[in-house]
Formats: sequence, structure tokens, C-alpha cells
Amino acid sequence: MPQKTAVILFNLGGPDSQSAVQPFLFNLFNDPAIIRLPNPFRWLLAKLISSRRAPKAAEIYDKMGGRSPILPQTEAQAAALKTALGSDDYAVFIAMRYWHPFAGEAAKAAKDWGAERVILLPLYPQFSTTTTGSSLADWQRAAKQVGLDVHTAAIGCYPDEPGFIAAQTQLLQAALLQAEAMGKPRILFSAHGLPKKVVSDGDPYQMQVEKSVAAIQRQLKRPDLEMQICYQSRVGPLEWIGPATDSEIEHAAKDGRVVVVVPVAFVSEHSETLVELDIEYAELAQHNGAAGYIRVPTVGVQPEYIAGLVRLMRGAMGRQDVFDGAPRCGSGERPCGNAWRRCVCKS
Repeated sequence: MPQKTAVILFNLGGPDSQSAVQPFLFNLFNDPAIIRLPNPFRWLLAKLISSRRAPKAAEIYDKMGGRSPILPQTEAQAAALKTALGSDDYAVFIAMRYWHPFAGEAAKAAKDWGAERVILLPLYPQFSTTTTGSSLADWQRAAKQVGLDVHTAAIGCYPDEPGFIAAQTQLLQAALLQAEAMGKPRILFSAHGLPKKVVSDGDPYQMQVEKSVAAIQRQLKRPDLEMQICYQSRVGPLEWIGPATDSEIEHAAKDGRVVVVVPVAFVSEHSETLVELDIEYAELAQHNGAAGYIRVPTVGVQPEYIAGLVRLMRGAMGRQDVFDGAPRCGSGERPCGNAWRRCVCKS
């Protein structure tokens, strides 16, 4: 007999009003996966950083209508996934990490619905301790707090899942048609950055971003194109992984290229795409003489991406041994290897 299965979509979250900007930032910087200090030091530092960054962040969200679009974007993905699943035996809930609906709200809703098992599905294709790892730990606390004690499967990563890669490649191909009519393009695969010390400590995120890009390149079959992986959204004084997206845009623009930016680690639109890429970096490209600037959309509700999420779930449901709460790689393997000791996935 079919079991009632709650699908929990993990995402970052974002402020839903200007008054929510500072508390959202506090929640972000108070996460031990983001600032690795014990309390009360982390709490005090989060208070300081969030109060200082709130005015500038409020200006950013003002450019998006005063709020983040990430929740309605995620709700659209949840609705598309529910439709694709095609059965009332499934319900899809959203667990944001730093703003409503929090994991506790999602866990309570799943329990009230009568969930008999749970599948945790991050909207982060590439695993990082700062995203999927943090959300998984948050979910465990939340589920225990509300008394949701059912068999749980967790998908840890899917950097080269065929549907995700197909959706991203199709969007890139459409952008290239436009770009090549303007001049010679240079493709910049832009991902959110991380401090170098996080990666050197064994976080597999950078390796998995490279894995996603390699899969897109194979499917694109355009070895003649200039391509570069780069990283955006650097904050703070630490040294971050690179090269930096803004520097690569400047170089490409000065070379007279049509800059094509692919947000390869983002699956929905938010401040890093709609403001940083679409406004700030577009102005940077124009100022430095780019022949054109095109930003490829995120995969959002592209049918291939949603179908890929369904495949990930079906794969989990086909293996009852994975309903132990331990995250598994979407490929069914553990591609990270021992070098990436911060990966928490099992094979």
C-alpha cells in the first residue's frame, strides 16, 4: 500500500519585507556552518555584522520590490514537482534556512498532514557544509522538536543529474544564439563563492561545481567556445576561492567579448542573480567595453529540471535502505572520495 510521503525542499530563504532584512541576516551569520565560532561569540558577531550590513542589503532588496523573490520561486518549483509526481500520496513542503517558512514550520506541516515517510530534497545541486549540510542539521533538530519520527531519506547532492544539466544547457544554448549574433562570446559559469579555508578543510562544493560545468560542456559540444568557472558574492576579509566573477567580467569585456554569465549553482532567482548579476555586473561589463552582456536564467521550473528532481526521488524510493536519514548522493555513488572529508553523504 502506498505510503504518504512528504517531500521537503530545502532552500536559503530571504526577507519577505524590509523589516525582515536585519533578522534574516542575523539568522544567516548566526549559523555555525557560516561563522565557525562558539557562542556567545558567534551570536555577538552575528548581531554586529547584521546591523552593519542591513542598510546596504535593504537597498538591494528595494531593487526587487522590497522583498526577496526566492519564496514564490520555490513555491512554483514545489507546485511543479507536486504536479509531476501526479499522486495525492505526495505532499511538497518548503523548509527555508534563514527565513520563513523555517524547517520547524515544514516539519509540523508534514506531521499534521500525516506523513509516513520523508524525502529531504535540497535545491542546492552541489553539496556544501554551508548550504545542504546546514539545512540537514537544521531539519534534524526541527523534526525532533515537533515529534516527526518517520523513515527519512535525504538527497545530499546532484551536481551532474541529467535533468539539471539538460535544463542548464538548453538555457545556455538559447543565450548563445543571441550572443553569437552580437560578437564572440565568453561563457562565465558563476557560482556563489566560499572562503578558501572552508574548501581546504574538505568541503566538496568547488569540486562539485566543476563537475556540473564539465557535464554542461560535454552536453553543449562546443569546444570552440571560451569558458571559465568563477565565483561571486564575496564578503568579509577572508581569502575566497576564485577567480572572482567581477574580475572575469572585466577581463572579458576588455577583450571585446560578449559576456554570457551562467548562474550554475543557483536554481532560482534572488539577489545574487537579479541584482548582483543583472544590474551590478551588467554595468561593469558595459563600462569596460563588452560587446554585449547576457545572463542565462536559472533553471527554475524548466521541465527537465523538475523531471530530474522526480528521478532523484524515485531513485531514493526504490531503495528502502536509504530511509535512515543519512544523505545519499543523487548519482547513487559517493563521488567526493576521502579527500573531501566534509562531505556527509553515503553511497
